[in-house]
Amino acid sequence: MTASAVPVLLSERDGAVLTLRLNRPEALNALDAQTCGALLLALEAAAADPQVRCVVLAASGRAFCAGQDLRDRAVSPEGGPKDLGAVVSERYRPLVLRLRSMPVPTLAAVGGVAAGAGAALALMCDVVLARRQASFLQAFAAIALVPDSGSTWVLPRLVGRARSLGMCLLGDKLSAAQAEQFGLIWKCVDDEGFDSEVAALARRLAAQPSRALARTRELLDAGATASLEQALDAEAAAQRELGFAADFAEGVTAFTQKRAPRFTDR
Repeated sequence: MTASAVPVLLSERDGAVLTLRLNRPEALNALDAQTCGALLLALEAAAADPQVRCVVLAASGRAFCAGQDLRDRAVSPEGGPKDLGAVVSERYRPLVLRLRSMPVPTLAAVGGVAAGAGAALALMCDVVLARRQASFLQAFAAIALVPDSGSTWVLPRLVGRARSLGMCLLGDKLSAAQAEQFGLIWKCVDDEGFDSEVAALARRLAAQPSRALARTRELLDAGATASLEQALDAEAAAQRELGFAADFAEGVTAFTQKRAPRFTDR
């Protein structure tokens, strides 16, 4: 198989868990138009598939994602300046919005460096597990750009202003252990147990009430800038919707019968 024939994104289903794996290891899984397009299409298909109840975003090789591929003609300054704003709006905006609005929980399995837009995509997932050897890097200042792909939105929400500015202005690598300590990610996992922990957590998320988890994400995101009154109103609206859903009845029935629930709503 020639290099051009190798798929830039691999997709694998295991029960209700769908794993989408960036597959440009020779380029540290840097993002080009083809990869962004393939990932968006795969996420759209997963969102529409009632059999999918958890999406794992992973990568082949030693890196998770090095960010935007700077060799891409759309961004390379060779041949004259390019409209980078158009690249952000056309490629990354729909990708980030789709990730953040998935009807099922998302899990990022970060096995190596996650830089720039690659770090942003990982952090847009609901839960992030990182291999101990992994690292996170905001490398935009090194090429005289600002953080994009939602980085300026997600970083302050996760780690606050001081740490966000330090990461973005200095561009230092943040180890997986530091990322966990900062609250940037859910958990740093030892290398030998990483794959098994990712699989176990994905199965656990897939067994949870998908609709309730998606509404929880929405409420937490909106609550960061809402007033208390607005948050209370939004919670009441969500509870009204979920209270009429099948999963609520199933959860209560399973609790009273002392058995594991079998959730089906999406």
